Amino acid sequence: MLRVSNIKLDINESLDNIKPMLLKKLKISEKELLNYNIYKESIDARRKGKIDFVYTVDVELKHENNILKKSKIKDVVEVKEKSYANVKSGTEKLKNRPVVIGSGPAGLFAALVLAQRGYNPILLERGLDVDTRTEDIKKFWEDGKFNSKSNVQFGEGGAGTFSDGKLTTRIKDIRCRKVLEELVNFGAPEEILYSYKPHVGTDILKEVVKNIREEIIRLGGEVKFDSKVTKIDIENNEIKSVIINDKETLETEAVILAIGHSARDTYKMLYEQGVKITQKPFAVGARIEHPQTLINKSQYKEFHDHPRLGAADYRLVEHTSNGRSIYTFCMCPGGTVIASASEEGQVVTNGMSEHARDQENANSAVLVNVTTEDFESDHPLAGVYFQEKYERLAFELGGKNYKAPIQLVGDFLNDRVSTELGSVRPSYKPGYEFIDLRGCLPEFVCDTMKEGLLLLDKKLNGFAMNDAVLTGVETRSSAPIRIVRDEQTLESVNVKDLYPSGEGAGYAGGIVTAAVDGIKCAEKIISKYSEMKI
Repeated sequence: MLRVSNIKLDINESLDNIKPMLLKKLKISEKELLNYNIYKESIDARRKGKIDFVYTVDVELKHENNILKKSKIKDVVEVKEKSYANVKSGTEKLKNRPVVIGSGPAGLFAALVLAQRGYNPILLERGLDVDTRTEDIKKFWEDGKFNSKSNVQFGEGGAGTFSDGKLTTRIKDIRCRKVLEELVNFGAPEEILYSYKPHVGTDILKEVVKNIREEIIRLGGEVKFDSKVTKIDIENNEIKSVIINDKETLETEAVILAIGHSARDTYKMLYEQGVKITQKPFAVGARIEHPQTLINKSQYKEFHDHPRLGAADYRLVEHTSNGRSIYTFCMCPGGTVIASASEEGQVVTNGMSEHARDQENANSAVLVNVTTEDFESDHPLAGVYFQEKYERLAFELGGKNYKAPIQLVGDFLNDRVSTELGSVRPSYKPGYEFIDLRGCLPEFVCDTMKEGLLLLDKKLNGFAMNDAVLTGVETRSSAPIRIVRDEQTLESVNVKDLYPSGEGAGYAGGIVTAAVDGIKCAEKIISKYSEMKI
């Protein structure tokens, strides 16, 4: 197979033009071309008044060696594309089925791989199935009726199900391709395989996670909802069983712990049972909302309304004079700010987009780094307590009814409470209250944001517009702890056959990286044990 790069199409050209451009670049006739597929897509907007789509294309030819011998043909290389390879099964016998705790990306993909290999996993999820969960979340957003079992953080698909569904990652791992291919197999659009910024959207993700669940069951696995693990029975640093909802005992000798970054009660349970946990830095801040048209015009200029481009996004970072960093995170084009609490009496925000990204506002988190030195103690769970403190303050300032505190950017920069909205309508439900955000964020975070918003405005014109809305608080950017594991075996350093995995364990930072980590942990079980015979 040959990989041909630097195939440029003007923004107004059809994808159908890739084929004739390939033939011209390779200097071949159509009968020589057996097949071609887009491998990667990117955008070149460096020249004023012009935007190109740039493609890398994999091609199969009748006589590939003839092309390689032609030294004058540029941007062509031979590739022997590596694909995901199954690890070899081990020889130890499993007395009981492996257990996966949590059905976010790490847990879902761990269970999927185990099921595909014949290990008949049991997937435990403390929350509810995605359809029931969707209805519960809708009620919460509409009338403030919070359900601690079924919310944005807990339930089938994990927190990522109610997000923009971004699939970008910086890691280089062949498992990333497997994750994308499986997502397509289960209903995601095929374009995620090559898009320069792939995303799925919460509407499609809901169907994808259901399809993965059904496949796990079809292959011999079991999925149990409303099944919170309240204790792990550990003897001589080995797992004997897990206790579900304080009453059901499930014997097992292999557990993948993919609990997500908001399972604070599970963190506390693990700590009390002696599982090694350490502090980890994270970030906090607020959600910022702008008109999506402002972002489009800032990023795409005269092409801002071109149908090929869709809603523009951004990723910004700056360093401020106090040594802190401010950066945008989980940017949701054409999306909404959502209520994402997982515990009563707390306000937490996040962002969400559907696949079409067609809402009037753009939003993203504006975060400031928090180090372990900012915590009030050296307790392993001090970061959890740090988050809880500001989430409770936001709840109280918002009126103790899950309304969120908001402040216009212009008022925030001038240290005054907002009294009326401008051109941006907040999308957060169940509602909002005008509040000085200094009342529910650390002083160093507000000071950094105040300086940093003006710095970010120099990178994206209009970012610090007076009417932009800040909604507090965003505290769940990543886990505040790390469940320490061995680098080679991926087991907990002090509990055999316990595999901390994904974002909640401190080893991932997004849907794809979490899914990859879940696969890695599943592979460790597979390489140690032989498949189950049931």
